[in-house]
Parts: sequence; C-alpha cells; structure tokens
Amino acid sequence: MSDPYASYKLYNALKLHFETASYDAIKYNFKTSVNPSSFYKRKDKYFFAKIAKKHPDDLMMYYISNFKAGVSYVGDMLDEEGERNFRDHKKIIESLHRVFSVDINTIADTIEADGLTFDSAFTAKDNNHPLVVKLWRQEEISLETVIILNSMLGFMDREGKNISETISWPGIKKLIDKYTPFVRFDKNKCLTLLKKRFTND
Repeated sequence: MSDPYASYKLYNALKLHFETASYDAIKYNFKTSVNPSSFYKRKDKYFFAKIAKKHPDDLMMYYISNFKAGVSYVGDMLDEEGERNFRDHKKIIESLHRVFSVDINTIADTIEADGLTFDSAFTAKDNNHPLVVKLWRQEEISLETVIILNSMLGFMDREGKNISETISWPGIKKLIDKYTPFVRFDKNKCLTLLKKRFTND
C-alpha cells in the first residue's frame, strides 16, 4: 500500500480504534468518514505518503506498532523512535510463540522466587495490578504475552472489578482490549507451552 490517501485512511481508522471506546476497526472494516477532499487539504499529508513509500508491505504493522507504544500523531511516527517501535514490534510478531515461551519462563521464575501460586499471578489483590501486568510494565515480558494469557484465562475483566485506581488501570485495560484483535496466535500451541511449564513433570 503506497497510496498516500489509502495510508491516511488506514491511519485514521487505527487512530479511532485505539483512542476511542466506540469505534472498532475490525467490526467496521476500517471504514471511517474521511474523504479525499479533506485529506488533500491537510498540511501533514506528505507524512502519510512518506510512511506508505517506506513501508508499503507493512503499513498496518507500522501504524499499530506506534499506537501500541503510545505514539498517536503521524508526524511523531517518522522519527527514529517510530522506526524503533516498528522494528521491536515486528521482531516480536515474527517470533511470537518463542517470545511467549520465554515470557512464560520469566513469569514462572518470578512466581517461584516470590513463593507465589500460578493463580496469584493473575489476581488483583489490595487494589494492585496482577503480577503479569506488572511484569509487562517493568518490560520483563511482552504485551503480546499478557494478551495471549488473557485470551486464554480471562483475568483482565475478572480482576479489573477489584481494581479501583483510575490513574493507570483504565488506560492499561483499554490498550489490551484494543490491541487484542491484532495479536494472532496458535491457542493450542500456547496452551501446551503454558501447561508444560506449570505442570509437574
């Protein structure tokens, strides 16, 4: 996809998806109210052309990688940080199950070192975030691993009811909810990796 307007349409749909509660890019097939006339009046239209030209085959991945990292303005996606977000994201996605396996070991090691149980890693106690969420925020495991685990165990909605703080949790929950549809994984393979690490030989 190297067309500047198509690049803008994709960007706009993903921006709405990640930043608003009501819009679901998957559900609406990335359709929004933008039109060519409004696009060509934008002073930043060349940004979309530049990104589309540089990443024609990975345009969606490029935008998602930056929205995931909290970069929402297209102009800020053009610098080295934007490129680094893309490289880091692509590396994870291209070896997702290996990353998941490594992260599972990190979670298990933390649980064992702290004398915790498996269930406690996915429990919010005393208004604290679940351990797996803490490990992600400490950059010990990937966001993708949290999403895969949540898809299998459903702890975010369940434990979110026990978290009353409104400073960081709503944003964390929103990001996970919004990013989840874009994380494609083999559920059976991930479940096997999880069971292998957490069941006794």
